[in-house]
Amino acid sequence: MKLYELEAAIEAILFTMGDSVTLEQISIAVEQDQETVGNVIRNMMDKYAKNSHGIQIIEIDGAFQMCTKPEMYEHIVSIAHVPKKHALTDVLLETLSIIAYKQPVTKLEIERIRGVKSDHAVNKLIEYNLVCEAGRLDAPGRPILLATTDDFLRNFGLGSLSDLPEIKPEKVEDFKNEAEEEVQLKFDL
Repeated sequence: MKLYELEAAIEAILFTMGDSVTLEQISIAVEQDQETVGNVIRNMMDKYAKNSHGIQIIEIDGAFQMCTKPEMYEHIVSIAHVPKKHALTDVLLETLSIIAYKQPVTKLEIERIRGVKSDHAVNKLIEYNLVCEAGRLDAPGRPILLATTDDFLRNFGLGSLSDLPEIKPEKVEDFKNEAEEEVQLKFDL
């Protein structure tokens, strides 16, 4: 298969599938080894990264997806129905960050960290497809384990969970102190 044919086949696969496709799946479909396909895809990513293209190929946890460049959104909206933007409130962001950093995590663990019920926040994050059920804990009641989704990675521009910003130990201490102060204020009232 010639290079331009291989690029065309990969492009067609990514365009048609819409979601991310693993390197292994693409390699099988185009009947080429994974190293060759990976190199071709990364070259295609470089080509698409140039300003002359409105689309891009992104890598998400070892899989690839074709999507529109964020700067093209305003042009698309002018001819398409405006998609509903999900508003992530401080409560949702707080809950999402706990899940992202501690996953897989139960709702009870989230509530212990936050200090309040988290049913609504967790349900909203599931509705927005940023969080999903990742199994059940082998404990009494078999509580649901929660984890982030590929949509979470996509929406936050992350290639994998290892791309999450590292929390500095001194920040963790600051968070603990702030939480203790909030708890003390509640008891003082």
